[in-house]
Amino acid sequence: MNAREKILTDRLREHGYKLTQARRAVIHALAAADKPLAVNDLHESARDYACDVGLVTVYRTLELLEALELVRPVHLLENCHGYTIATPGHTHHMVCRECNSVIEFEGCDLSTFLAEVARQTGFQITGHWLELEGLCPACQHKKSHIQAVDQHTPGDHGA
Repeated sequence: MNAREKILTDRLREHGYKLTQARRAVIHALAAADKPLAVNDLHESARDYACDVGLVTVYRTLELLEALELVRPVHLLENCHGYTIATPGHTHHMVCRECNSVIEFEGCDLSTFLAEVARQTGFQITGHWLELEGLCPACQHKKSHIQAVDQHTPGDHGA
């Protein structure tokens, strides 16, 4: 059991929840993942640890973990949500649009912007979810390498 997995299981116990084999499998899959997992991928990975884990159990476990602020949804490519273990505190995500890697970051002084939105709409704003997308350094490097190779590859100029 790695440290991330231990934190999740300890927190569930602290809140009085049972650690069923299926919940352990979902938690293990989340903790072992190096990037957010879509529900179907999480289900498949959890089944490697407990073959009888059902898809409904994965959804229910995610709902519980999200309610306890132990996991966070992350918007991935193709309008799909993935889930990642939450870092305590107020954090946001940078998501690579090529490989779906996610970096958490802190800080987002949106107070002036949020005050203006509240003034314009009449809403009392109680929270926000900020997610930025772009290309991670590894994908930028791959893309520039591919472009450099394409520029140096002789093309077919004949007909």
